[in-house]
Amino acid sequence: MPREDAGPDFIEALARGLDVLKCFGSHRVPMSLTEIATATGLARPTARRIVLTLEHLGYVRSAPEGVVLTPRVLELGVAYTLSTGLWEVALPHLRDLVEQTDQAASVAELDGSDIIYVARVEVPKVVAVNVKVGTRLPATSTALGKVLLASLDADALGTALRMEPRSPVRPHQPKPVEEVEAELREVRARGWASTDGEVAPGIRSVAAPLRDGDGRTVAAVNITAIAAEVGPAELVEDLLPLLLQATGAIGRDYELIHAAPQRSVRRS
Repeated sequence: MPREDAGPDFIEALARGLDVLKCFGSHRVPMSLTEIATATGLARPTARRIVLTLEHLGYVRSAPEGVVLTPRVLELGVAYTLSTGLWEVALPHLRDLVEQTDQAASVAELDGSDIIYVARVEVPKVVAVNVKVGTRLPATSTALGKVLLASLDADALGTALRMEPRSPVRPHQPKPVEEVEAELREVRARGWASTDGEVAPGIRSVAAPLRDGDGRTVAAVNITAIAAEVGPAELVEDLLPLLLQATGAIGRDYELIHAAPQRSVRRS
Protein backbone atom coordinates (compact mmCIF):
# COMPACT_ATOMS: atom_id res chain seq x y z
CA MET A 1 0.00 0.00 0.00
CA PRO A 2 1.29 3.52 -0.81
CA ARG A 3 2.22 5.63 2.19
CA GLU A 4 -0.43 8.11 3.23
CA ASP A 5 1.90 11.12 3.41
CA ALA A 6 3.67 10.37 0.13
CA GLY A 7 3.37 12.64 -2.89
CA PRO A 8 3.17 11.62 -6.55
CA ASP A 9 6.97 11.61 -6.91
CA PHE A 10 7.51 9.24 -3.98
CA ILE A 11 9.35 6.04 -5.00
CA GLU A 12 7.88 3.28 -2.86
CA ALA A 13 10.38 0.65 -4.00
CA LEU A 14 13.30 2.80 -2.81
CA ALA A 15 11.61 3.37 0.54
CA ARG A 16 11.07 -0.36 0.99
CA GLY A 17 14.71 -1.05 0.22
CA LEU A 18 15.79 1.44 2.87
CA ASP A 19 13.32 -0.12 5.31
CA VAL A 20 15.00 -3.48 4.79
CA LEU A 21 18.45 -2.03 5.46
CA LYS A 22 17.25 -0.21 8.59
CA CYS A 23 15.52 -3.26 10.06
CA PHE A 24 18.91 -4.84 10.75
CA GLY A 25 19.66 -2.09 13.25
CA SER A 26 17.07 -3.24 15.78
CA HIS A 27 17.31 -7.03 15.32
CA ARG A 28 19.94 -9.64 15.87
CA VAL A 29 21.71 -10.79 12.73
CA PRO A 30 21.65 -12.86 10.65
CA MET A 31 17.96 -12.49 9.81
CA SER A 32 15.77 -14.86 7.85
CA LEU A 33 13.53 -13.63 5.04
CA THR A 34 10.53 -14.20 7.28
CA GLU A 35 12.06 -12.07 10.02
CA ILE A 36 12.86 -9.30 7.52
CA ALA A 37 9.32 -9.38 6.14
CA THR A 38 7.85 -9.22 9.65
CA ALA A 39 10.15 -6.39 10.76
CA THR A 40 9.35 -4.26 7.70
CA GLY A 41 5.69 -5.17 7.21
CA LEU A 42 6.42 -6.42 3.69
CA ALA A 43 5.13 -9.53 2.00
CA ARG A 44 7.77 -12.27 2.00
CA PRO A 45 8.10 -12.32 -1.84
CA THR A 46 8.62 -8.55 -1.83
CA ALA A 47 11.22 -8.82 0.93
CA ARG A 48 12.97 -11.56 -1.06
CA ARG A 49 13.19 -9.41 -4.21
CA ILE A 50 14.57 -6.46 -2.24
CA VAL A 51 17.16 -8.66 -0.51
CA LEU A 52 18.25 -10.09 -3.87
CA THR A 53 18.61 -6.55 -5.25
CA LEU A 54 20.61 -5.36 -2.23
CA GLU A 55 22.77 -8.47 -2.50
CA HIS A 56 23.46 -7.72 -6.16
CA LEU A 57 24.51 -4.18 -5.17
CA GLY A 58 26.75 -5.54 -2.42
CA TYR A 59 24.91 -4.21 0.64
CA VAL A 60 23.78 -7.57 2.05
CA ARG A 61 24.99 -11.15 1.83
CA SER A 62 22.96 -14.36 2.01
CA ALA A 63 24.35 -17.21 4.04
CA PRO A 64 22.90 -20.56 5.17
CA GLU A 65 22.06 -19.04 8.56
CA GLY A 66 20.31 -15.97 7.06
CA VAL A 67 20.90 -12.52 5.60
CA VAL A 68 23.60 -10.22 6.96
CA LEU A 69 24.75 -6.70 6.13
CA THR A 70 28.10 -6.20 4.44
CA PRO A 71 30.62 -3.47 5.26
CA ARG A 72 29.52 -1.65 2.11
CA VAL A 73 26.54 -0.17 4.00
CA LEU A 74 29.09 2.00 5.80
CA GLU A 75 29.46 3.95 2.56
CA LEU A 76 25.98 5.40 3.09
CA GLY A 77 26.83 6.87 6.48
CA VAL A 78 30.39 7.79 5.59
CA ALA A 79 29.18 9.78 2.58
CA TYR A 80 27.07 11.93 4.89
CA THR A 81 29.81 12.35 7.46
CA LEU A 82 32.45 13.26 4.90
CA SER A 83 30.12 15.70 3.16
CA THR A 84 29.99 17.85 6.30
CA GLY A 85 33.36 17.08 7.85
CA LEU A 86 31.69 17.44 11.23
CA TRP A 87 32.91 14.15 12.70
CA GLU A 88 36.55 14.76 11.81
CA VAL A 89 36.39 18.29 13.19
CA ALA A 90 34.56 17.39 16.40
CA LEU A 91 36.40 14.20 17.35
CA PRO A 92 39.61 15.64 18.85
CA HIS A 93 37.66 18.27 20.77
CA LEU A 94 35.21 15.66 22.09
CA ARG A 95 38.12 13.52 23.24
CA ASP A 96 39.66 16.47 25.06
CA LEU A 97 36.29 17.27 26.65
CA VAL A 98 35.85 13.68 27.81
CA GLU A 99 39.37 13.65 29.25
CA GLN A 100 38.69 16.87 31.15
CA THR A 101 35.30 15.85 32.52
CA ASP A 102 35.45 12.04 32.71
CA GLN A 103 31.96 12.05 31.15
CA ALA A 104 30.68 11.07 27.69
CA ALA A 105 30.28 13.77 25.04
CA SER A 106 28.21 13.78 21.84
CA VAL A 107 27.23 15.77 18.78
CA ALA A 108 23.66 15.58 17.44
CA GLU A 109 21.58 17.11 14.68
CA LEU A 110 17.84 17.69 14.43
CA ASP A 111 15.64 15.50 12.22
CA GLY A 112 12.01 16.50 12.52
CA SER A 113 11.04 16.07 16.17
CA ASP A 114 14.00 13.78 16.90
CA ILE A 115 17.70 14.24 17.40
CA ILE A 116 20.19 11.91 15.74
CA TYR A 117 23.62 11.35 17.26
CA VAL A 118 26.31 11.93 14.62
CA ALA A 119 29.40 11.73 16.86
CA ARG A 120 30.09 10.37 20.34
CA VAL A 121 33.03 9.65 22.63
CA GLU A 122 32.34 7.29 25.52
CA VAL A 123 33.93 6.79 28.90
CA PRO A 124 34.42 3.17 30.03
CA LYS A 125 32.22 2.80 33.10
CA VAL A 126 30.26 0.10 34.87
CA VAL A 127 27.11 2.21 34.48
CA ALA A 128 26.86 3.99 31.13
CA VAL A 129 24.25 5.51 28.82
CA ASN A 130 23.50 3.20 25.88
CA VAL A 131 23.80 5.73 23.04
CA LYS A 132 25.73 5.37 19.80
CA VAL A 133 26.05 7.16 16.47
CA GLY A 134 22.70 6.92 14.68
CA THR A 135 20.60 6.72 17.86
CA ARG A 136 17.36 8.72 17.78
CA LEU A 137 15.86 10.37 20.86
CA PRO A 138 12.89 12.74 21.25
CA ALA A 139 14.18 16.30 20.88
CA THR A 140 11.90 17.88 23.49
CA SER A 141 13.29 15.66 26.26
CA THR A 142 17.00 16.03 25.59
CA ALA A 143 19.37 18.90 26.23
CA LEU A 144 20.71 18.48 22.70
CA GLY A 145 17.22 18.64 21.25
CA LYS A 146 16.22 21.69 23.25
CA VAL A 147 19.24 23.59 21.99
CA LEU A 148 18.43 22.63 18.40
CA LEU A 149 14.71 23.38 18.70
CA ALA A 150 15.46 26.74 20.29
CA SER A 151 17.47 27.71 17.21
CA LEU A 152 14.46 27.34 14.87
CA ASP A 153 12.22 30.18 13.76
CA ALA A 154 8.57 30.17 14.85
CA ASP A 155 7.23 28.35 11.78
CA ALA A 156 9.89 25.66 11.77
CA LEU A 157 9.52 25.14 15.51
CA GLY A 158 5.75 24.77 15.23
CA THR A 159 6.19 22.18 12.49
CA ALA A 160 8.74 20.22 14.52
CA LEU A 161 6.60 20.17 17.66
CA ARG A 162 3.59 18.89 15.69
CA MET A 163 5.52 16.03 14.11
CA GLU A 164 5.27 12.52 15.48
CA PRO A 165 8.69 11.38 16.73
CA ARG A 166 10.29 8.45 14.93
CA SER A 167 12.37 7.57 17.96
CA PRO A 168 11.19 4.41 19.73
CA VAL A 169 12.13 6.03 23.05
CA ARG A 170 9.38 7.85 24.91
CA PRO A 171 10.04 10.68 27.38
CA HIS A 172 10.29 9.67 31.02
CA GLN A 173 8.86 13.09 31.97
CA PRO A 174 6.49 14.18 29.14
CA LYS A 175 5.49 17.84 29.09
CA PRO A 176 2.66 19.80 27.43
CA VAL A 177 3.57 21.88 24.38
CA GLU A 178 3.07 25.16 26.25
CA GLU A 179 5.64 24.16 28.86
CA VAL A 180 8.09 23.05 26.17
CA GLU A 181 7.73 26.37 24.32
CA ALA A 182 8.33 28.34 27.52
CA GLU A 183 11.42 26.28 28.29
CA LEU A 184 12.76 26.81 24.76
CA ARG A 185 12.44 30.57 25.17
CA GLU A 186 14.68 30.32 28.23
CA VAL A 187 17.16 28.13 26.34
CA ARG A 188 17.23 30.62 23.47
CA ALA A 189 17.92 33.49 25.88
CA ARG A 190 20.74 31.86 27.85
CA GLY A 191 22.32 29.85 25.01
CA TRP A 192 22.40 26.38 26.55
CA ALA A 193 20.09 23.68 27.93
CA SER A 194 20.16 21.04 30.64
CA THR A 195 18.02 18.04 31.51
CA ASP A 196 17.66 15.88 34.59
CA GLY A 197 16.02 12.48 34.12
CA GLU A 198 13.70 13.55 31.29
CA VAL A 199 14.58 10.72 28.91
CA ALA A 200 15.68 8.21 31.52
CA PRO A 201 15.87 8.44 35.31
CA GLY A 202 19.31 9.09 36.75
CA ILE A 203 20.72 10.73 33.61
CA ARG A 204 21.75 14.40 33.53
CA SER A 205 22.94 16.33 30.51
CA VAL A 206 23.99 19.83 29.49
CA ALA A 207 24.20 20.96 25.85
CA ALA A 208 25.25 24.00 23.84
CA PRO A 209 24.85 24.95 20.17
CA LEU A 210 27.52 24.41 17.55
CA ARG A 211 27.42 27.41 15.21
CA ASP A 212 28.97 28.08 11.82
CA GLY A 213 30.70 31.29 10.77
CA ASP A 214 27.36 33.00 10.11
CA GLY A 215 26.07 32.25 13.60
CA ARG A 216 23.67 29.54 12.46
CA THR A 217 23.24 26.50 14.67
CA VAL A 218 24.33 23.46 12.65
CA ALA A 219 24.40 20.93 15.50
CA ALA A 220 24.60 20.67 19.28
CA VAL A 221 27.20 19.23 21.66
CA ASN A 222 26.49 17.77 25.07
CA ILE A 223 28.01 16.19 28.14
CA THR A 224 26.04 13.30 29.64
CA ALA A 225 26.53 12.23 33.26
CA ILE A 226 25.12 9.74 35.71
CA ALA A 227 23.19 11.60 38.42
CA ALA A 228 24.96 9.66 41.16
CA GLU A 229 28.30 11.08 39.95
CA VAL A 230 27.42 14.65 38.99
CA GLY A 231 24.97 16.94 40.80
CA PRO A 232 22.90 19.67 39.11
CA ALA A 233 25.15 22.44 40.41
CA GLU A 234 28.34 20.71 39.26
CA LEU A 235 26.82 20.10 35.84
CA VAL A 236 26.30 23.82 35.27
CA GLU A 237 29.11 25.36 37.30
CA ASP A 238 31.95 22.97 36.43
CA LEU A 239 31.07 21.12 33.22
CA LEU A 240 29.19 23.80 31.26
CA PRO A 241 32.18 26.18 30.94
CA LEU A 242 34.28 23.33 29.52
CA LEU A 243 31.47 22.45 27.13
CA LEU A 244 31.21 26.05 25.89
CA GLN A 245 34.97 26.14 25.28
CA ALA A 246 34.73 22.93 23.26
CA THR A 247 31.79 24.07 21.13
CA GLY A 248 33.60 27.32 20.38
CA ALA A 249 36.71 25.44 19.30
CA ILE A 250 34.75 22.99 17.13
CA GLY A 251 32.85 25.85 15.52
CA ARG A 252 36.05 27.72 14.68
CA ASP A 253 37.70 24.66 13.14
CA TYR A 254 34.52 23.78 11.25
CA GLU A 255 34.36 27.26 9.76
CA LEU A 256 38.04 27.20 8.77
CA ILE A 257 37.57 23.95 6.87
CA HIS A 258 34.46 25.15 5.06
CA ALA A 259 36.08 28.48 4.21
CA ALA A 260 39.15 26.84 2.70
CA PRO A 261 39.30 26.38 -1.10
CA GLN A 262 38.00 22.95 -2.08
CA ARG A 263 40.24 20.91 -4.32
CA SER A 264 38.80 18.42 -6.77
CA VAL A 265 40.17 14.90 -6.65
CA ARG A 266 41.02 13.22 -9.94
CA ARG A 267 40.35 9.51 -9.94
CA SER A 268 42.47 7.29 -12.12
